[in-house]
Amino acid sequence: MPSKPSTSLGSRRQFLKTSAAFGAGVTFLPSTIIRGADAPSNKLNIALIGTWGRGAAHFGVLKKENVVALCDIDENHLEFGAKTFPNAQKYVDWRKALDQKGLDAVVCCTTDHTHAFISNWALNRNLHVYCEKPLGNCVHEVRVVREHWLKKKGKLATQVGTQRHAIPNFNRVREMVIDGAIGELTDVYAWGNRKIPRPGYLPAQGDPPKHLHYDLWIGPSPMHPYNPGYFAGGPGANCLSWNMFWDFGTGQIGDMGSHVMDLAWNAIDVKLPTSASATGEPFNKDVVPVRMTSSFEFPANDWHGPIKLSWYMGGDMPRSPQGYVDLNKVGHGVMFKGKEGFLVADFASRVLLPYGRNADMAYYKPRSKDKVLPDLGGFQEQWIEACKDPSKKTACDFEYSGNAIETMLLGLIAYRVGKKFKYDGAAGKVLDCPEAQALIARQYRDGWTLDG
Repeated sequence: MPSKPSTSLGSRRQFLKTSAAFGAGVTFLPSTIIRGADAPSNKLNIALIGTWGRGAAHFGVLKKENVVALCDIDENHLEFGAKTFPNAQKYVDWRKALDQKGLDAVVCCTTDHTHAFISNWALNRNLHVYCEKPLGNCVHEVRVVREHWLKKKGKLATQVGTQRHAIPNFNRVREMVIDGAIGELTDVYAWGNRKIPRPGYLPAQGDPPKHLHYDLWIGPSPMHPYNPGYFAGGPGANCLSWNMFWDFGTGQIGDMGSHVMDLAWNAIDVKLPTSASATGEPFNKDVVPVRMTSSFEFPANDWHGPIKLSWYMGGDMPRSPQGYVDLNKVGHGVMFKGKEGFLVADFASRVLLPYGRNADMAYYKPRSKDKVLPDLGGFQEQWIEACKDPSKKTACDFEYSGNAIETMLLGLIAYRVGKKFKYDGAAGKVLDCPEAQALIARQYRDGWTLDG
């Protein structure tokens, strides 16, 4: 049996770091003992990067741990976070925050174009990472972060912030699809109805206020002149002020698309596609498309044959399975097509539409009550528990969620080149379209590196 860890903070840190370093070689104490009676020595030392908006959504869970570092490029938002965590060190540059001594974990709630940077730097420092979606702003970023984490899987806990995954309906949809409620799966359609048109990057307008470190907000992206419009949204919605621009986000692909695709992804057990194609509105060099349809082909696995997955946004929609079914009333949804019927679902509900000669559904045997998938419970709490015992799994780790967003980002590349291409997921290579391969990665400003 392992010796009982000391109750001193320094010894607790050493215990966690030793556990992370040796992974399977360490026998972890049961979580009930590790947690104790919320003893300070049993809590994680966490850096919260982004202390407003999505950052504030984590306050309730993080108050049960030790938030020892706060970082935000807006000093007003930093002070907002400090009201809840007054003893934390404060930073405006996340690179400095990650070098604070004694950290165990990082929660990243920054702009999309810095997610991969913060996640990868944190992994380099052997820190557990919770990163709001999307995991990266281009295919290369996602692949780097995912592959880096896979080398430390079982030692570091990761989670991407698609928190809707904890809704019980996600499991019910998965059960119906894999148990054969629609027969053999052939096609999947996912869509989102949000429309946020932008003509182009905002023009220069005034100077940044003193409390806003604009250069750090731009970060690794090309410099653009300051405009207060990039910061005009309220808490939890300010991303809609900037995520439609190529240098700052991926539009609805990385936003609601991450949530909707998660509902589909959870049910189909695929990794990376063998092809990507897309159509949409005319290309704008500044702005991610509002209206677009992208499609991906996946090989067979051990329970379904080859399938096609399609994503629709900004008004594009799949054809309804029946004239009396108005899919447009499902603002963000997924439809699974099988040889015996359709399953239509949103985040919290589902409708089964059998059709054909087997519409009596005699072929379908629902699982017994004791085989029903258990509820996930608290999404952030699941990550916290895995940080304390990395042998525990998280639902949306950097492999699962990385594969999903890499697929979606390939759709944006197909849209930009205007043609279908073949893809080698193992190598991360486009096989038959050099102009698409050239869009796998993006360029960064001098002084910024993804692997710091």
